[in-house]
Amino acid sequence: MRLTSGCPLFRRNSPTGFRRMRLRAAYCGVMPLVVMKLSTKMKILLTMFFVIAVMSCGKSPTLSPFTSDGCSLFPDKSIITQSNWCSCCLKHDVAYWRGGTKAERAIADLELKKCVEAKTGNAALATLMYEGVRAGGSPYFVNWYRWGYGWGYERKYQSLTPEEEARAAELLSEYYKSVQKAVCPSETAA
Repeated sequence: MRLTSGCPLFRRNSPTGFRRMRLRAAYCGVMPLVVMKLSTKMKILLTMFFVIAVMSCGKSPTLSPFTSDGCSLFPDKSIITQSNWCSCCLKHDVAYWRGGTKAERAIADLELKKCVEAKTGNAALATLMYEGVRAGGSPYFVNWYRWGYGWGYERKYQSLTPEEEARAAELLSEYYKSVQKAVCPSETAA
């Protein structure tokens, strides 16, 4: 007996041919045979397990404490000229941690560019960093340096409420009070 022989949705000699055959294979493939052998209790338990697993994957809907690694995936300073732009990255990390709207992200990225250019006098470096954060900092990416990284992945672009703004300020103040080793040791962060 073929795996697809019991599939009522698609016929082998359909007018759309190969596409329908692929859909038939996907729909009537191995998975329905595996599920058919499971008892109803087991199906319910598996469904509950997957729902709980998916729900536990994201962060909570509250803002987590601030963290920074300086210029994520980019040097904090120049080895050759000793120009240091780490404090620019720290301010940028604060904006990315708290998140907000798409317009707020664009402003934060432009401020990074302006800060790096002011610190280094190097427009090409500032533009390179700007293009990098514009390309790689989307809230739709699953990484630690995305827009709104202090929130769960489901947040995306969203304005902060007054309560969230107050909580962000409180967490940031706690960070600056308790930080043992500065992210940018040669500069004052803030």
